[in-house]
Amino acid sequence: MPSLPSIHRQVQLLTTPDGLPRPEDFTIVEVPVPPRSSGEVLVRNRAFLVSAALLRTLIGAAAAGLPGPRPGDPLPGAAIGEVVAAPDSSGLRPGELVGHDLGWREYAVVPVDQCRRLGDSLPDPLAHLSQGWTAYAALTRTAAVRAGDTVLITGAAGAVGSLASQIARRLGAARVIGTTGSPAKARVLTTELGYDAVVVRGAEPIATQLADAAPDGIDVALDTVGGEQLQAAVQAARPHARIVLIGALSAQLAAEGAGTTAPLELDLAPIVLKRTSMRGFNAADHPDALAEWTQRFGDWLQAGSIRFPHTRIHGIDRAARAFQEVVEGRHVGAVLVAL
Repeated sequence: MPSLPSIHRQVQLLTTPDGLPRPEDFTIVEVPVPPRSSGEVLVRNRAFLVSAALLRTLIGAAAAGLPGPRPGDPLPGAAIGEVVAAPDSSGLRPGELVGHDLGWREYAVVPVDQCRRLGDSLPDPLAHLSQGWTAYAALTRTAAVRAGDTVLITGAAGAVGSLASQIARRLGAARVIGTTGSPAKARVLTTELGYDAVVVRGAEPIATQLADAAPDGIDVALDTVGGEQLQAAVQAARPHARIVLIGALSAQLAAEGAGTTAPLELDLAPIVLKRTSMRGFNAADHPDALAEWTQRFGDWLQAGSIRFPHTRIHGIDRAARAFQEVVEGRHVGAVLVAL
């Protein structure tokens, strides 16, 4: 184990974003490696996830009346790293890999109860940074996908959507439809990631394309976007359809100046008449799903029956630019910064 440095680098919020965050809203600073107190684990981070969900933290938190990062705060995010030091009672040993939520920095001090021992259940440790847990918990716990279902996944090329299609297939879905922003991504989704059809934003109205792709309607929708795509999902819903709301990317991308929300009109009549359920979702509400997902994900990866689409970007100095690329939708799957 290399000697412990006295300082390390972390990405901090430099200014409160005025609209969509830009790389210049962040800064990399050198700060002392934090001391470890009783009940805490010092972790040397190996990689962290750059997720569009950070938009919700930076933009949506204020709109929802929730606390978010302030200038000078390091950014939060899922990370994996090696234990440097831990309490004897924790059972953690130096060099052991753990997962936690204090990414965007080279070293982190994490409460013992917020460290997850990773073990060797996945063939690639970085796969622990996939957002498959979110997709899996949503599809098994809230949407309860059944054999024969037609499933719609918005934002299909993102970190959640690129795995959600493959998971839905393994849960018995008969047809999986996605939405995305470009024909090039649509080709990847249909040829490599298990989608039967993909609706491309901007080509023609989403509702029209969805009606062609699912003429008999949809049973489940996993929505990460909101806006016109959620409206189309409601319109296409079959009786007793289940719509799970994971994100509101359309609202966050619409942020201009001080604006943080994008109003959405929904016709309540079909929702009531077709008894459509619509529920907000956070995977953290389903901790029981994590171990189950990790086991199944590992088995599927070992068997070669599922892929983990992702882009690895090397160096903390490239993290802010990587975040902008995620917001702009330049990648398929998860984006990981390796340290």
